[in-house]
Amino acid sequence: MKLQTVLVFLLLASPSFAQQRGKQPPPPSTGWESLFNGKDLAGWVKVGEEKWEIEDGSIHGQGITKEYGYLRTEKKYVDFHLSLRFKCEADGNSGVFFHSEFKPGTATITQGLQFEIDRQIAHHTGGLYGDGRQWIVWPAPENEMVIRPDDWNDFLLKVEGNHYVARLNGVVVVDFTDPTPKSFDGYIALQLHSGGLGNMRFKDLFIRDLSKR
Repeated sequence: MKLQTVLVFLLLASPSFAQQRGKQPPPPSTGWESLFNGKDLAGWVKVGEEKWEIEDGSIHGQGITKEYGYLRTEKKYVDFHLSLRFKCEADGNSGVFFHSEFKPGTATITQGLQFEIDRQIAHHTGGLYGDGRQWIVWPAPENEMVIRPDDWNDFLLKVEGNHYVARLNGVVVVDFTDPTPKSFDGYIALQLHSGGLGNMRFKDLFIRDLSKR
């Protein structure tokens, strides 16, 4: 095969080329499934009255009532690896919840932890918060600068039993084994914090489901 032919083949097969042509990038590797088709919110359920819509192949969440808002999966997960990209459009707090449940008909969380998202430096993006215990663990000071405040960020989250790992932009910012876990199964949910400042984008969401029931 000629060198020029090989280069053309590699270009066409590359994920970046597929994205430029408007196609959804492939899952990171075997065993991963897409959680977002890039076109609509199939597979997701809105919780609360905040605004969730699709723009330019991403999920755009906006706080419009100053209350909490969530977009949760239809499916519940026990153990999993989750890969996604997020971009903060404002200083409003956000996060990725797991093992979450809601009071019926409301946006009130009754159980679950969240991996924090906040573009402000030293606001502990990647840290763990929730289950009525407030802050559980947050990144070391040297990892508080990993966040890209005005650009897309890569988030790889691992939940295996009571072991939680958050990798932000290629850096492991949290690797924590919880000695007193309280929740073990539930929905994954994208959050808009109360206060009306939430303005978040999410895309390229893929999951490796490791759940055993």
